[in-house]
Amino acid sequence: MDIEPDLFGQAGAEIELKEPLAARLRPASFDDVVGQERVVRVLKELAESGGLPSLVLWGPPGSGKTTIAHLLSRAVGAQQVNISAVTSGVADLRRIIAEARQARRAGRRTVLFIDELHRFNKAQQDAVLPHVEDGTVTLIGATTENPSFEVIAPLLSRTRVFRLEALDEEELRKIIERGVGELGASLEPAALAALIETARGDARIALNALETASSLAGSAPVGLDQVREALQEGHLLYDRLGDQHYDIVSALIKSVRGSDPDAAVYWLARMLEAGEDVNFIARRLVILASEDVGLADPQALSVAVAAQQAAHFIGLPEALFPLTEAALYLARAPKSNSVGSAYGAAREAIQRTGNLPVPLHLRNAPTRLARQMGHGKGYKYAHDFPGGVADQQHLPDKLREARFFTPGERDKDTDPEKPG
Repeated sequence: MDIEPDLFGQAGAEIELKEPLAARLRPASFDDVVGQERVVRVLKELAESGGLPSLVLWGPPGSGKTTIAHLLSRAVGAQQVNISAVTSGVADLRRIIAEARQARRAGRRTVLFIDELHRFNKAQQDAVLPHVEDGTVTLIGATTENPSFEVIAPLLSRTRVFRLEALDEEELRKIIERGVGELGASLEPAALAALIETARGDARIALNALETASSLAGSAPVGLDQVREALQEGHLLYDRLGDQHYDIVSALIKSVRGSDPDAAVYWLARMLEAGEDVNFIARRLVILASEDVGLADPQALSVAVAAQQAAHFIGLPEALFPLTEAALYLARAPKSNSVGSAYGAAREAIQRTGNLPVPLHLRNAPTRLARQMGHGKGYKYAHDFPGGVADQQHLPDKLREARFFTPGERDKDTDPEKPG
């Protein structure tokens, strides 16, 4: 937890030169923000009106979420308290709320900035909710994940969500050029192109790499070799919204589907070590359990769901154990895609035939009028028949002979014995 210092006043000037380049270039006003024009325009108007609501900034890394939060707090004259959902817990929140309550009595406003809000579990989000509701704090949450999935509904309903986009090439170029000017360096065209391509819209990656490359180059122009060296230091090149994200997720899925446990655990580790959200990985494993293992091993879905719940409950780093267990189980399990094939065939029939009427004997008959119209007439209650299966039509008349589900040769035999 920290209270945001005045980075642009006298106190900030004393430490400015010691800050990383990305911090030194943080915009001093909304007009200095590169990109996000629509969102910035709306938020600037809100802040200038003094009516800053609690909000969630949703966007990819390096798109300006933290910067915009700082500017909003300054615009409304509030003290900003920063916490990370990765390292802070309910005890930290209670202390912050107590301090914010005292500040409020003294007529001072507190903005609670929660970085990586999606990593707060339900209990932590519940702890914030009443204090957002009663105005003790104004919440600004930053998240790279869809808040509809990661933020509890009561908290989400009390905030406004603003979507930020990855910076485009021209916007990133402008920020890099500012960095070059701040460093008093020069940058070769090939080096600039490499920074733009590799950063993939993330200004922080671009500026950190530029600063390191400039140190490596010394007084010489920053070239492609220095940029490549800088980009290899300190992080895995993995953008959760770019090609690396989709390529590695694809590799994990295809390795599990291909029954290769070694490859499955390798790609899983690549994702976790690069900082991928555990909930995203868990969702993919749950989908795999039904899509690619399916009825060949129905227990696979239980294993995957248990892994998702365990990972969400315990968090990183220990979440690697249930996720790895599930990935290995799914990779070693027999495979069947009959579930998806059955649904696809049913969907095709619906698209082809439209809204066919429900057979009368299957219709609900809650009223005398419905019964007089024949609803439910002739329905055979399955439990009254041998084996609990009644020989009757369940599909619309036009599809009475249709077959959508074809068991695979590896599917477990779960069909009830139908009467001859």
